[in-house]
Amino acid sequence: MFKIIILGGGTAGWMTANLMAKAWPQDNIEITLIESPAIGVIGVGEGSTPHLQSFFKKIAVSEEQWMPACNATYKNGIRFENWSTKVGFESYFHPFTSLIDAHTAPAFTYNSLFRRRGYNVDSHPDRFFLSTALAANQQVPIGDYNFPFDIGYGYHFDAVLLGQFLAKIATKNGVNRIQATVDSVELKKNSAVESAMEDGDIKALRLDNGQNITGDLFIDCSGFKSILLQGALKVPFISFDDNLFNDSAVTIAIPNDESATSINSQTISTAMKCGWAWDIPLTNRTGNGYVYSSKYCTKEAAEHELREKLGASSEGIPARHIAMKVGRVEKHWFKNCIAIGLSQGFIEPLEATALHFVQETIEQLIENLTKNAFSCAEQNCFNERINARFEGIRDYIVAHYRLSSREDSQYWRDNSVNPNISDNLKRIVQSWVKGEDLNKTLTTSDIVSFYPPISWHAILAGYGVFPPLASQNDENSSVHKYDLAHIDQFIERSRSNFQDHYAFIKTRECADEK
Repeated sequence: MFKIIILGGGTAGWMTANLMAKAWPQDNIEITLIESPAIGVIGVGEGSTPHLQSFFKKIAVSEEQWMPACNATYKNGIRFENWSTKVGFESYFHPFTSLIDAHTAPAFTYNSLFRRRGYNVDSHPDRFFLSTALAANQQVPIGDYNFPFDIGYGYHFDAVLLGQFLAKIATKNGVNRIQATVDSVELKKNSAVESAMEDGDIKALRLDNGQNITGDLFIDCSGFKSILLQGALKVPFISFDDNLFNDSAVTIAIPNDESATSINSQTISTAMKCGWAWDIPLTNRTGNGYVYSSKYCTKEAAEHELREKLGASSEGIPARHIAMKVGRVEKHWFKNCIAIGLSQGFIEPLEATALHFVQETIEQLIENLTKNAFSCAEQNCFNERINARFEGIRDYIVAHYRLSSREDSQYWRDNSVNPNISDNLKRIVQSWVKGEDLNKTLTTSDIVSFYPPISWHAILAGYGVFPPLASQNDENSSVHKYDLAHIDQFIERSRSNFQDHYAFIKTRECADEK
C-alpha cells in the first residue's frame, strides 16, 4: 500500500485529493487528507482563470453541479480602473483569449504596432474583443447552441464553499478524511536498514487526537505556515518584496440587494493610494478587498480607504484583515514532501493566479509520479519547471506596477522607478517602446513568459504606453489596414448570441429546483 498524506483542506488540499483520486483509483494507493477544524480558509482570491474548467472536467463535475453550491458566477476577464492616468487610457479590460479573437485580435496588434511608431490609429484593447463587450453588457460567456465558437472564461466563487463541495466529492471517491491538528512532525533517521536517501524524509504526523499517521508521500497544503516543507524540512522561502510591495489585504463582503436584477460578469480591479481594490460578484454577495503594502499604509488607513470607496453599503459590516506572504519556496518538492498552494508560494491575487498554480503543480506532480513509478527521479526538473512558472507570472504582475503612470502617492512613485525588474521584463518593454513586433519578440527570444502575447499587448496598450503622435503620419492612410466599423459590427452581432448573466444563472437555478 502506497500512502499519500495531504495536510490541509481548503481549495488547494481538496483539489489535490480529487485529482489524485481520479488519476490513481487503484486499490494499492491510499489517500488521506488531514484538516484542522480550528484553522479557517483564507480565501483571499475568489476568482479563477479559464484553466479551472479543465479541473472540473477531469473530476467529472459539471457547472450545474458545483456553481450553485458555491454561489459562483462567470468571469469574462478583468477590468482595470485608474491604473493609468493617461487620457483615454484610464481604464482597460484584460480579456481571456478565444478562437473567435482570430477575427479581431490581428487588427489590435497591428494598430498597436503602428501607434507605437507614431501613427494615429485606434489601439485601445477594449474595441477588439468579444469578451470585453460581453463583460460591459453583463452577459454570460456561453453562447447559444448555433454560435460555433467557445469563449474563454473563468469563474467567481466562494472559496470556503468550494472547499466544502470538493471535500464531499473526494470522500465519495475514496479519500480518507481526518479532522485534527498536527502536534508534531516525525522525520526519518538514517539506519542500517534505511538508505541514506531516506534520511530526513517525513515519517509520520502526530495529531492532537492521539493518532500517529505514517505515509510514503506527504503533500503540504497547510497554507502560509507551510508546516511540513518550510517548517519541518526547513526549505528556504524566497520573498518577492523587492518588486511586489503588497503584503496585506482587508476584505469586506457586502450582501446583494434582493431587488437587484443584474450581476457583473467581470472582476474589477481599481488602483488605490497604496495598492488596488477588487470587486468580485457572487450570486449572494459582492466580495470587496484592498490589497496594499504595510510599508506605505496602516491597517486602519487601508480599511478607511476601502470603506470610502464602498460608501454606505459597507456600514455595519465587519472587515477582515489578512497578512500575505508573497514569494515562493526554493524547492517545491523536497525529500518525500511536495508543497501545493500557499505553502509553496503566492503571487498577490491581481490576475487570479493562485488556483492556476495549484492546478499546474498537482497535474505536473501526477504526471511525474505516474511516469516514474512514484519515485523522485525527476524532482529537480519538476522544481525548475514550477519555479520558471512563478518567475514568468511574476514578471507580468510586476509590469502592472512598474508601468503605471500614477504619481499621487509615494507608493506609486516608488513602484514606477523600481529598478528590480527581470531581464525578461526589460526585453519585453524595450521591444514594445522600440516599435518592434512584440509577438515575434515573445516567440523567438529566450523569454520565458507564461502569458500569451495578447495579454502583454493588452496591458501595454491599455496603459497607453505610446510615444507622442507624429503629426506627419496622422493622415497616412496606408496604415489604416483594418475597417474598424466592420469589427464593431462583427463583435456586436456576435454578442447577440449571448444571454444576460443574471437571467442565465436564475434560469439554471429554477431548472435545478425542478
